[in-house]
Amino acid sequence: MTNRAIVVIDLQNEYWPTGNLPLEHIEDAAANAVRVISHGRDVGDLIVNVRHEMPGAPVFAPGSEGAEINRVVVPGEGEPIITKNFPNSFRETGLKDLLDDQSIEEVIVVGAMTHMCVDATVRAANDFGYKTVTIHDACATRDLEFNGATVPAAHVHAALMAAFAFAYGEVVATDDFIKR
Repeated sequence: MTNRAIVVIDLQNEYWPTGNLPLEHIEDAAANAVRVISHGRDVGDLIVNVRHEMPGAPVFAPGSEGAEINRVVVPGEGEPIITKNFPNSFRETGLKDLLDDQSIEEVIVVGAMTHMCVDATVRAANDFGYKTVTIHDACATRDLEFNGATVPAAHVHAALMAAFAFAYGEVVATDDFIKR
């Protein structure tokens, strides 16, 4: 096993076109996530699957089809699944203990949504001292609205990736990550 973990955040049915919160280009992001995960399995990285649940909410309800991890990225046998109730995958979960128990030093992040759970998790991982790498084309988001203006998903995504690259670790494409 390496000292690296691939953290797969919230690639759940709710974000696919048939879900309640469809994201732009989620299928493309998931296909790249599959490539990153497969590469990680081949080299002995720890693969950690994170799924969001929101008890009592109309989305990500525990036990619902929307809360299930999408079949494209179904966890492998024995791979841990962390269930969270907050955007930050570390908050009130066993993620940090799991990473520390496995002597993980580097965290590779893929998943959804760029502007929420990916953002919160990347920043927390960096704050906890992990070397952090975000695979930008293996993450997805959606249009946002603020003060009457619509911010296109591509702009939301680019702004977050620029912020990560500025102060929260490396940001790379799937192909570049796999070539290393």
